Amino acid sequence: MKYPKFAEVNGHKYKINTDFRIALECDHIARDTTISDYERSLAIIYKLYGDEGLNNPDDYKELLDKAVDYLKCGFDEMPDDNLEEENMDFEQDMWRIEASFQSDYKIDLENTKMHFWKFMRLMNGLTEDCILNRTRYVRDFDLKDIKDPKERKKWEKQKKLVALKKKERPISDKAKRNQEKFFKLAGIKR
Repeated sequence: MKYPKFAEVNGHKYKINTDFRIALECDHIARDTTISDYERSLAIIYKLYGDEGLNNPDDYKELLDKAVDYLKCGFDEMPDDNLEEENMDFEQDMWRIEASFQSDYKIDLENTKMHFWKFMRLMNGLTEDCILNRTRYVRDFDLKDIKDPKERKKWEKQKKLVALKKKERPISDKAKRNQEKFFKLAGIKR
C-alpha cells in the first residue's frame, strides 16, 4: 500500500509531515479543550503542513479536511470509533505502545522514523498478549457478570490500576470567540 505524502488543495501540493509522532501530537492537540477550535486547527495545519500550510489561509478549510482524512488513515471511521468508552490514550499508554512494538515486532519506536499509517496498521496488528492489548482488555472487561465477590474485587483493583486518567478542561470565553472567528474565516457553517 502506498502511504500519502502530500495533500493537494486548489491545485497546490502540500507536503505532509508523515512521522507518526507528529500525528500523535495532532491527536493530543485535537483533544485539548484548553485551546479553541481555531487554535487547534491552526496547530494541526502547522504540524502537518508546516509554514506553507499556515501561509495560505484560503486553504485552511480544505487543509483541515485533508488533515482529518489523513489522521483517520483513509478510513471513513476508525476501528475504535464505536467504543462506548476509550480504552487507550496515546500519551498515557506510550510506554505500553513502545513495549508492545518491541515485543511483537522488535521495533524500537524511540529510534524509528515511521509513516503514521504504517504505525497505525502495526498498532492494529499487535498480538493480544502484548502489554497494550492486555491493558485494553482489562479496561474493557465488564464486571457485571462476575458473581464471586473475591474475583470481582480482584478485577476492580486491576481496572483501577490501569484506568485512564480523565482530562476535562473547560473552554474559556476567549477560546470560544477565537473559535467563532476561525469558523467565519474558514467559511465553516455550524
